Order: sequence, then structure tokens, then C-alpha cells
Amino acid sequence: QVQLVESGGGLVQAGGSLRVSCVVSGLAFRGYTMAWFRQAPGKDHELVAAIHRVGGVTYYDDSVKGRFTISRDNDKGMVYLQMNSLKSEDTAVYYCAADAGWSHFKDDYRYWGQGTQVTVSS
Repeated sequence: QVQLVESGGGLVQAGGSLRVSCVVSGLAFRGYTMAWFRQAPGKDHELVAAIHRVGGVTYYDDSVKGRFTISRDNDKGMVYLQMNSLKSEDTAVYYCAADAGWSHFKDDYRYWGQGTQVTVSS
């Protein structure tokens, strides 16, 4: 059974930092692109960052470039999102997801976690 479990969300003041983590089990982790999506109230899922299975190739949405960093530990089956200089508009539920290819589209990601809430107070 494939499981993706996020942790590390919470409440932080604007300008602060937070790291969310995702542990993956039941999946050949090294063979999957991992991504972080977020969903704000009333909005669709938005791709925040993705990291290729090799690890050296990353993608960031323009809204988070220079502030967020995605990383992975293939030995531990973990993916992380370090978020710095947080803004109120970063408030959302953050989901990790896995894709066997290299996609920026939500519907291509087959496996999803349950999400973790990140709230940035201004």
C-alpha cells in the first residue's frame, strides 16, 4: 500500500520560516518525481515545486522562487520543502505527490498525501 504522509505544517508569522516533510512508503521512491502542491481556500491545487527522481533537476513556481527549496533523501524516502520569507498568500494546505514522469500537471500525479496546513499570519 502506497502512503505519503506530510508533517511540519503550522502557524507562522509573515517573514518567518517553516519546513514541511513527506515520508513515502510502499513505492519505488527513487523512480518517482516528487512535488509539493498547495491549495488555498476556494482555489484549485497549485504546483509549488517539483524535484526529479535523479534529484538534480528542480522546478519552482515563480511565486516561490528564491524563497522555497525542495529536496529529497532517496535513502530515507523523504521529500522536504523549506519555506523562507513566508507571506500571507502562502497560506494553504500543502500536499506532497508522486509522479512516474516529469509533469507540472496535477492530474498526472497518481499518489498524494493527506496534506498539512500552513498558515501565515500578517
